[in-house]
Amino acid sequence: MKFLDLEPIARAQGTVKMPGSKSISNRVLLLAALADGKTRVENLLDSDDTGVMLNALELLGVRIERDSATVRGGPFPNKSAELRLGNAGTAFRPLTAVLALAGGEYRLSGAPRMHERPIGDLVDALRALGARIDYLGKEGFPPLALHPGTIRRGASVRVRGDVSSQYLSALLMAAPLAGSETRIEVEGELISKPYVEITLNIMRRFGVEVEREGWRSFRVPGKRYSSPGEIRVEGDASSASYFLAAGAIGGGPVRVEGVGRSSIQGDIRFTEVLEKMEAKISMGDDWIESGAPARGKLKAIDADLNPIPDAAMTAAVAALFADGTSTLRNIASWRVKETDRIAAMAKELRKLGAVVEEGADSIRITPPLELRPATIATYGDHRMAMSFSLAALGGVRVRIKDPECVAKTFPEYFDALASISRRVPA
Repeated sequence: MKFLDLEPIARAQGTVKMPGSKSISNRVLLLAALADGKTRVENLLDSDDTGVMLNALELLGVRIERDSATVRGGPFPNKSAELRLGNAGTAFRPLTAVLALAGGEYRLSGAPRMHERPIGDLVDALRALGARIDYLGKEGFPPLALHPGTIRRGASVRVRGDVSSQYLSALLMAAPLAGSETRIEVEGELISKPYVEITLNIMRRFGVEVEREGWRSFRVPGKRYSSPGEIRVEGDASSASYFLAAGAIGGGPVRVEGVGRSSIQGDIRFTEVLEKMEAKISMGDDWIESGAPARGKLKAIDADLNPIPDAAMTAAVAALFADGTSTLRNIASWRVKETDRIAAMAKELRKLGAVVEEGADSIRITPPLELRPATIATYGDHRMAMSFSLAALGGVRVRIKDPECVAKTFPEYFDALASISRRVPA
């Protein structure tokens, strides 16, 4: 499908059950593959990105029963493989780290955009551990060739924290394979800290406890992962943000199920953003509900959204419905995502009539008096498609180009949106 036309939505109201978290799903799959024993994964996300991880693990010889989402772990049987990992950062970065310490010959490549996303800081840290890695194209970027190396015992390595938290998460998950304690030091300010919290939490579930000193230093024991037997993937908090924003913009109430107060995901904090915008928010352990502000219109915000860069995109579109200019700060990581999200967001918001100022690590959005109908380019980025679908709540028709890009994390997204949409009468 080349495009999808969304008719104006008069009100958003209803309940949506969230698919499994992408961030949790791919971490769980990788650690289950490395762990001794058999792991059954409940509520595993079925999407392009998890498909990439599953296919890669099977090519590495891991036995996976897809019908029951059961993974039989242990050392990877195949010591030679060529993996094509699309644009799945949650697969590419961790697999790079793990395979660099696995003692085999591996080639990792991805989609053209993945070859534009930097990986040099992770490669430098792995080389400091003794890994042998060659760039097959541009220095500092995929594709990569990994060779057997002599892994240093009791090593201490450094990695930058201000480009992508996935570098640190990848090192943390791979470090137990070194066979002895590894110390990881973070250089600069660590961004997207909640995603590292997810990594540490799941490693703990698989029997590896990481000691840390704040966000600067981590000590990872050299021990094998062990299966918890069963593990449940909670609903995706990033995906929940679109429906919670819809409830706040479109009257509500809208309830999401499968994620709530007990979530280990940082994007649960998007509820705090909506509360600052004066939306009505209520929450249980496994659900969240949103509704419009008492006065009807959202309040403009000035917020540092570094901890929740994915949900920050939802906030940018919600800013179209605010009572003034909103500023979203400290979002430099948008530049190295599936597309340059600051540039893309600015360009597409302007099509809807907004005045947008684009900074190096920020975006400033002044909504128009009335939204304009627009055709939204998605740049192959699932979050562009999902966040801009909310513009239909402004009483205008919105055309989403390449809507199938949502398959990366939420293939049924537009059906779920339709289920809570009350259309403007013809």
